[in-house]
Amino acid sequence: MEIANRHVLVTGASRGIGKAFAKMCAEDKAHLHLVLRKTDPEAVKSLEAAGAKSVTVWEADLSTRQGVEDLLQRLKDIPVDILFNNAGTLTGGLLEEQPLDDIYRMFQVNLNALVHLTHGLLPGMLSRKRGKIINNSSVSAYMHFPCASTYAASKAAVAAFTDCIRMELKETGVTTLLLITPGIKTRMFDEIETLYSKNFQIPNDSISPSKYAEMIREAVLHDLDVMEPSGLTGVGLKVAKFIKPLFEIEVSRRFKRS
Repeated sequence: MEIANRHVLVTGASRGIGKAFAKMCAEDKAHLHLVLRKTDPEAVKSLEAAGAKSVTVWEADLSTRQGVEDLLQRLKDIPVDILFNNAGTLTGGLLEEQPLDDIYRMFQVNLNALVHLTHGLLPGMLSRKRGKIINNSSVSAYMHFPCASTYAASKAAVAAFTDCIRMELKETGVTTLLLITPGIKTRMFDEIETLYSKNFQIPNDSISPSKYAEMIREAVLHDLDVMEPSGLTGVGLKVAKFIKPLFEIEVSRRFKRS
């Protein structure tokens, strides 16, 4: 999938990975569609200056079903080529201490909105016989840490959903890219310390959003199905997936209930 001259829709585009990926696409001369909670004229100017063919902001609240419905209605005439389901929120801590309202909102943003947007935009991609759906999962989908129960569940669901539709979409011209995202130095990454550290000693490996955006760009251009981390996080991921007892020994060493 080429990026130049394509219509690229990015959720969670105000900061972190979404903001960095939007800048990459601007430099590749894409038509950018930014899904934000509120408009950001400075971001538009910056992306136009970086080379974007056009920049449109779509104000939307993805934390409600109606917010996603309203967004899709406004997007009905936009030929979205690349959908980057990047928006996400974090929950964490011992399960019984996590506020239920936060859990419901997290599942809505991380999973329900992602599925809903894909459901709404996929028919247009199929009719045009081209498209790329990028879904932001996490190493937490496979590396099951204490204090990450609800967040990990949402990201495991994203991984399963993406893998299923990847097979459904063979020979259609529409492809998927599943991001098994490691620690990225964003505001959400900083929140992990607040939510987890009382009970769990978290790994602190991280990379910058701009570096990760470069990696996503290359994965899109080379039409990869999955992008997994390398380095120590990549090793940890493989241990969690294939040598689970060893992974759990290390995790248990880092956890304390009180």
